[in-house]
Amino acid sequence: MITLKEALTLSDDEIKKLRDDLKQKIKDDKTGAYVEQLTSQNISESGSGIPIAIKDNINVKNWEITCSSNILKGYNSPYNATVINKLNEAGLSAFGRTNMDEFAMGSSTESSCYGKTLNPVDNTKVPGGSSGGSAAAVAAGIAVAALGTDTGGSIRQPAAYCGVVGMKPTYGRVSRYGITAYSSSLDQCGPITQNVEDAAILYDIISGNDPMDSTSANVEYEAVAPKLDSNRKLTIAVIDSFVEQASPAIKAGYEKAIKALEEAGHTIVHKNMLDTSKILSSYYIVATAEASANLSRFDGVRYGNRKGEAGLKDMYTQTKTQGFGEEVQKRIMLGSFVLSSGYYDAYYIKAQKIRHLIKDEYEAIFNDADLILSPVAPTTAPEFGSFKTSLEMYLSDIYTISVNLAGLPAISLPINRDEDGMPVGLQLIGKAYDEQTVFDGALSLEKAVDYK
Repeated sequence: MITLKEALTLSDDEIKKLRDDLKQKIKDDKTGAYVEQLTSQNISESGSGIPIAIKDNINVKNWEITCSSNILKGYNSPYNATVINKLNEAGLSAFGRTNMDEFAMGSSTESSCYGKTLNPVDNTKVPGGSSGGSAAAVAAGIAVAALGTDTGGSIRQPAAYCGVVGMKPTYGRVSRYGITAYSSSLDQCGPITQNVEDAAILYDIISGNDPMDSTSANVEYEAVAPKLDSNRKLTIAVIDSFVEQASPAIKAGYEKAIKALEEAGHTIVHKNMLDTSKILSSYYIVATAEASANLSRFDGVRYGNRKGEAGLKDMYTQTKTQGFGEEVQKRIMLGSFVLSSGYYDAYYIKAQKIRHLIKDEYEAIFNDADLILSPVAPTTAPEFGSFKTSLEMYLSDIYTISVNLAGLPAISLPINRDEDGMPVGLQLIGKAYDEQTVFDGALSLEKAVDYK
């Protein structure tokens, strides 16, 4: 597949041919990365620019946007998300709805109402989640690049599982206007691409302050891609305690990355951080609490499918029972519980205090380092059905969620392969609003490990 950088040099006729070729490739492909593949429909199109795959929770005008949930089937968006308008302004266009975990709640893209997406590297393995469709489309060569959303690792983890690059910007750097909220203080939209330079280009296109989003950061912004410098020498921290819970393949990839960074002239320093179990607990309390509030709007009155005919209470009950999947219902109930009278102080307030501690710990590490190198997941992509309980699935996010709690930028890139040939991905975490350093370090690491 042509890279985004190369696609930006194409003429209008060449872009039209690219789009036509891509439609045929998508039709022949069997990974189920796109909702249209799983529903036997023609690929959704908006505009005639360079095609960019769009996760099914990002609003595109006149497209059916469902967040891969039965409750929103039949809902057609009346407007574009800000990121879609920014794509259009840059000569790019939304092209195809990528499959995802329902309402972005999951780590494997198995909870989609449309069915599962396969990992292009090994079809018996999950592509990760919740942006599994976006990562699989890029990895399978049926997308030039894609947009995903990251609430607790939902861009970085599927990118790591599929062997592509996934980047989560600083919270507030990319507008959330028009992106269906899961957890409003954690969600962030970002690029999934074939390489680090493409990620920087797409990040530049979608970034910037937006008056339509009250959480958008009104800070000075400079484009990253024109100033990429892989020769910059950086101090990179490694969190030794994090790797103790990782598989041998992840540990081997971690050691390879550290060695490659040292040989490239970077300085490695060793640090420790808060127990990951406390991070996990804090994240799932905050995220589910916000989800229970955000998803209360899907009640059968305004959006999507309406069920129940025996009065208002029956409509609410039937619409939500039949519309929401099992995992979404679990998270709504957990969120409602931690916000309820008598439990709010014991759980939600305590989780917010832990969140503040996590942010403080990152700031302390960044006093001595420019970046932090960390695993993305404890293992490479597991087989379908490996997560027997929701808790097992939650544990696959132990390395990514603290970044969202602290609102920091991070990028995942492939480093190595395990004995079965599955990609091993690691992430570089940076200071808030310092995406330039994140991309510079990632480009240096990409060149040093020379992943094929």
